[in-house]
Amino acid sequence: MPDRPRPPGPRSPRPRLVALGRCQLASLHAIAVSAVGSLVVTALLLLPVGVGFRMLPWTARALRALSDRSRARAARWAGVRIPPPAPLPLHRRSARAVLADEGFWRDLAWAWLEPLVGGLLVAVPLALVEYGAFGALVQPFIRRLIDDGNWYAFVPVRSTATMLAAAALGVAFMAGGVLAAPAVLRLHARWGRSLLAAPRSTELVRRIERLTDTRAEALDAQAAELRRIERDLHDGAQARLVALGMTLDSAVRRLESDPEGARALLLDVRRTSQHALQDLRDLVHGIHPPVLADRGLGDAVRSLALDSFLDVHVDAGGLVGRLPAPVESAAYFAVGEALANAAKHSGADEVRIVLAHDGATLTITVTDDGRGGADASGGTGLLGVRRRLGTFDGTLALHSPRGGPTTVTMEIPCALSSPKTSSC
Repeated sequence: MPDRPRPPGPRSPRPRLVALGRCQLASLHAIAVSAVGSLVVTALLLLPVGVGFRMLPWTARALRALSDRSRARAARWAGVRIPPPAPLPLHRRSARAVLADEGFWRDLAWAWLEPLVGGLLVAVPLALVEYGAFGALVQPFIRRLIDDGNWYAFVPVRSTATMLAAAALGVAFMAGGVLAAPAVLRLHARWGRSLLAAPRSTELVRRIERLTDTRAEALDAQAAELRRIERDLHDGAQARLVALGMTLDSAVRRLESDPEGARALLLDVRRTSQHALQDLRDLVHGIHPPVLADRGLGDAVRSLALDSFLDVHVDAGGLVGRLPAPVESAAYFAVGEALANAAKHSGADEVRIVLAHDGATLTITVTDDGRGGADASGGTGLLGVRRRLGTFDGTLALHSPRGGPTTVTMEIPCALSSPKTSSC
């Protein structure tokens, strides 16, 4: 395979320096949040005189834009997903509707607490780096200009030795700030989630809507599957069985007058019966593959890997025991579709499949070294996979930049109750 540029390893200082810069952006963002929050409070105070009714909608929109940006940054910078509240009810009587919106009040509480808590939190690594830079870069040049009261932290800077000690302490402070930046960003994201997450009532409404949609999609998929089975039976096994019956009838009529012709027809009947049996086997394989029922998901995926002309590596070490049959079937066909896409569209040579279960969720990752650029909403079949997984409240995430690689991550909530039994 061609060599690819690799991202910086875990020991590279680049990710930590990037995190430090993001702490700086977050601190500036906290200042903007404080300013917009003050405008919102001003609009609330001016409600009795009527001006606040004009100010409140646009100040609430500005505050929501900042909170949405914080949610997006928490997901992008720290991997912490914060579900957004329902959109602000902006219409003719929007000021009154905004006042009745629970998400608005949560945004406002966040706007007042973010500068005090979140802003100070992200300022810690910045302060360590700046104070460390003062000790390492400034103290050596000003120690002779200051009298005996010159101290750096707990070090009295009065000689060359203490100056070097202060410089070393400054370097340690700088290193501590850089090392702490990623952890501080994660802590800041979790703090934001405690205030910015959608109210439980909103989450319940979304859950009901999702279940309604997935139920409708499941019914449509079931109807389409029944039509497919009926069509396959009609065009395949049923047609062969009808032909078999007609050939048998003709052989019976020729049995007395033309034994050789009857024998040839009977041989044709045997071939037709074999083809009909193969059609039935293929149909059963498309509904629920026998290897899946006999050996489980791990071995069934390995059989898919053996059938593929790509170099497929399967890691099913994180999958212990059996999953419910419907979940195994959905996962099996989802992996099959991902492999088919890699073979047809990506130009990949190698595919890696990882199956894991953490006790609550089945996670399947399919990564190929192709050219990338896949689209889950296009005609690659991934949209159908997403609908199939949605029946089990599962999700599909696609990461496919131009030039590759393409990674398809599928998750299905499913709790294992024992190595042999499970429930979803």
